Amino acid sequence: MTRKLRKAVFPVAGLGTRLLPATKAIPKELLTVVDRPLIQYAVDEAREAGIEQMIFVTGRGKSSLVDYFDMAFELETTMREKGKTLEALEPSRARFGELVSVRQQQPLGLGHAVWCAREVVGDEPFAVLLPDDLMSGTPGALKQMVEAWEKVGGNMLAIEVVPHEKTGSYGVITPGRQDGAVTEVLGLVEKPKPEEAPSNLAVIGRYILQPDVMRVLGKGETGAGGEIQLTDAMAQLIGKQPFHAIKVDAVRHDCGDKAGYVIANLALALEREDVGPKVREFLAGL
Repeated sequence: MTRKLRKAVFPVAGLGTRLLPATKAIPKELLTVVDRPLIQYAVDEAREAGIEQMIFVTGRGKSSLVDYFDMAFELETTMREKGKTLEALEPSRARFGELVSVRQQQPLGLGHAVWCAREVVGDEPFAVLLPDDLMSGTPGALKQMVEAWEKVGGNMLAIEVVPHEKTGSYGVITPGRQDGAVTEVLGLVEKPKPEEAPSNLAVIGRYILQPDVMRVLGKGETGAGGEIQLTDAMAQLIGKQPFHAIKVDAVRHDCGDKAGYVIANLALALEREDVGPKVREFLAGL
């Protein structure tokens, strides 16, 4: 029987160097898309999927990520006194015990960041969400993954088709049997050269993993870039546990990239009734 997915890890210790100079003073996960920070989109997606505990893996200078989900006492008091609604602030309040923060003291890779959450994850399956990858879709990407995962169990990755020449920027799967949007994963390789890539199905920033991956990560084995790679650890579980990938019905915006970040703001603004018409009017006049 598949255990309920209750916990999600958010690796948010990165320096965000691709978005400098803004990220010199602001964590990249607090950069806003329209009027909500990236971390809010990821947390909302996790909540929709039934996640009960958010585990932030932070680094030095990133405590504001946790503070963002605290109560803003002075702001809320002032707004109440002026008769203003607090509805806009509701999603930014964490329930008691909903948010846990652990520290990654050294930037040793995504796999190491996930491993830093091992004591909080315990012996349970868990999700991993990379807030850089803003997933726009209804239902959310993680909810779609959970619905598929509850049928097959094991480990589940989100994937998308990428041009062959770009496989060197992703983890890439060796695909097996396919059932609708779900594909069996027979192998995984991190950042393969285009001529060596087993497919053009790339892993994107959503995962559902069994706790066994923590024991593999705990070996501290390094891979591409001299870092502890999550992809390499997952690859060691293939054949030992069920392993699948799913093409989620969502649009991914790479908000760790300047162009991707600007495009995300435009795309999500156009979907909004309050700001969409003005943005559309501006674009029509270009």
